[in-house]
Amino acid sequence: MTPETLLTDDLIERIRERAAGYDEHNAFFDEDLAELTAAGYLRALVPAELGGLGWSLDDAVRAQIRLGGAAPATALAVNMHLVWTGVAKVLRDRGDDSLEFLLREAAAGEVFGFGISEAGNDLMLFGSRTVAEPLPGGGYRYTGRKIFTSLSPAWTRLGTMGLDTASDDAPKLVYGFIDREDPDIRVLDDWDTIGMRASQSRTTVLDGAFAAPDRIVRRLDPGPNPDPLVFGIFACFELLLGAVYTGIGGRALELAIAAARRRTSMKHDGRPLAADPDVRWRIADAALAHDAIEPQLVGLARDVDAQVDHGVFWFAKLSGAKVRATETAKHVVDQAVRVSGGSSYFTGSELGRLYRDVLAGIFHPSDDESAHATIANAWIGPADA
Repeated sequence: MTPETLLTDDLIERIRERAAGYDEHNAFFDEDLAELTAAGYLRALVPAELGGLGWSLDDAVRAQIRLGGAAPATALAVNMHLVWTGVAKVLRDRGDDSLEFLLREAAAGEVFGFGISEAGNDLMLFGSRTVAEPLPGGGYRYTGRKIFTSLSPAWTRLGTMGLDTASDDAPKLVYGFIDREDPDIRVLDDWDTIGMRASQSRTTVLDGAFAAPDRIVRRLDPGPNPDPLVFGIFACFELLLGAVYTGIGGRALELAIAAARRRTSMKHDGRPLAADPDVRWRIADAALAHDAIEPQLVGLARDVDAQVDHGVFWFAKLSGAKVRATETAKHVVDQAVRVSGGSSYFTGSELGRLYRDVLAGIFHPSDDESAHATIANAWIGPADA
């Protein structure tokens, strides 16, 4: 089953029709999730022999572009589950079965959340404010606050990380998975944002949440690390995230073209704005930028699957792709709003909602500053070298 045959036109249209209501009521996308689950979307990156669809990473990128164009908040939240299944696939492709339990559980219907982000932690994967307390036997208890935990009403397993400063070989960053039923997990009802509202990316408070020994998947030194888990998280997160925002840009372009054909100009004897040279330039400018992004995301996804060796340039390419995707989408939406006129300023406008949703792209890692630092390090070396 391909992205196009799974995400049928009818399914995409139903999802698009519900998006405005979710946004208006700040509601979770329950119906979307039920339909996507029934269609097998959450098993897309699970190998066929384990009960999944056996998609490649570029299949998932193309699918998320399509879903992102229909309902950005739905796509963004589902992304977090797809990131974890993508990471497990990346590891399995390289002969590492440490996340095979995740693939089997995803095939059985478990939904995985992404509990990594923390307020004030600009080290992201290379550091943590969360305490990882080692226990006899190899388990850990996590204590800290995770922000932007998408899928908050629905995830059943949470992949998280914290810093172990107590073990003999400390400090170590400890990655593990915890269960929703754990009494030491609290999900706050604090998601009230201007965009991406249906994602319900609430704060998750860990008060000693337990990860069993067989759910501890890595203990790594803090700081940049070449471990395949870190690479897998970074690659899947950046590429699938870029896909969602590229979908937003594509939909905005469609809406701009429709508006240009619909709107007329008294200055031009009532002719459609589609004949106005300035409007035509704006649409062409948006299309020129937008068309460049999908091939980059798909190409890098194929390189991940094919295990192409980009060496020190891998993280530069991935962070660059994310920044280009989100910034381009923002530019395309802006041009679309200018073409569409004042109607897009009303709350009921789909384009107005996309304008709010696309702003979230600047807050996801890698941000503009860290991407530039990563790219500079790759091309010219560290500043203190």
